[in-house]
Amino acid sequence: MIGIFKTNIGSQHDKQAMIQAITSSFQVASCHVDLDDCDRVLRIGDLQVTENIIIDFVQRQGFLCEILE
Repeated sequence: MIGIFKTNIGSQHDKQAMIQAITSSFQVASCHVDLDDCDRVLRIGDLQVTENIIIDFVQRQGFLCEILE
């Protein structure tokens, strides 16, 4: 499954830190944050956990995270 989320990750530093946190904590094929997109889209490839677990994880890191409709 591919997870696609709206976030408020705003800097290159925060982007790298969040990607590192996700890839260290979950088994995923890929992880990317698009800082140029207005929704700061977080895409996670081959997501093995529920979307709610990712949302909770990102929010505990201090960022907004919700499923992108």
